[in-house]
Amino acid sequence: MSGRPLSLGETIAWGLAGLILFLGIWTTLSISGLVPRQFLPTPLGVITRFVQLLTTPFAGATLPQHLASSFQRYLSGMMLAALVGVPLGLLMGWFRLLDDILSPIFEGLRFIAPIAWVPFAALWFGTGIGGPVMIIFAGAFPPCLINAYRGARFVDPRLIEASQMLGTGHLRTILEVLLPASIPSIVAGLRVAAGLGWQSLVGAELIVAAAGVGFMMVQAQANVSTPTVMTGMIAIGIAGMLIDVLLRYGEALILRRRGLVV
Repeated sequence: MSGRPLSLGETIAWGLAGLILFLGIWTTLSISGLVPRQFLPTPLGVITRFVQLLTTPFAGATLPQHLASSFQRYLSGMMLAALVGVPLGLLMGWFRLLDDILSPIFEGLRFIAPIAWVPFAALWFGTGIGGPVMIIFAGAFPPCLINAYRGARFVDPRLIEASQMLGTGHLRTILEVLLPASIPSIVAGLRVAAGLGWQSLVGAELIVAAAGVGFMMVQAQANVSTPTVMTGMIAIGIAGMLIDVLLRYGEALILRRRGLVV
């Protein structure tokens, strides 16, 4: 990239300029009538609806209650993906036979989009929590496993040789050598998994849920309430951004403690 690096103040100023330009174009299209107001409300109308939904129920709950329902499913799916994916990735990275057995199955399944599991989730779990959790798991599991596997495969061979010379068993080697050495890769995988899991959740709630932000948007679409739909989109974006910021902070903290960044 050419040119000098921008200062923090300049970066913020250009970011605000881009936001103002976007809102200006949006407002112009809405007010001019080029797009019917019913389908493209003004930014002020969306903000007003956003504030209303903080305290006024829609589709059986307020916006914070819908978000809480979404987060409950999200955390369940993410925890399941991490608890299964990370240990399995480490084991596959250590045991070549296990890698040979599971890799063909995993490679075949990981290219199936999480949303493709929706029909099975609906058949197996209905609109309960199990369906969305399954779909979140399908989206978050591959990055957890792949990054743990890569972390284990690229551990410094000298560490493994030293462990073997001391007569360390497989379990202790995995827990005391592979796991600590793979943490940066595992954390990076969790960050990717978190984003994919959140996107998968919203897709799941559009079809197999009876509460949550995605469900709220579907009900709003059925009632032709565009401001409510856009409120849901904004809430999804803000929540996803906060998740990424927290994970980025956690990743940087872990890397600093391990002396990998200054």
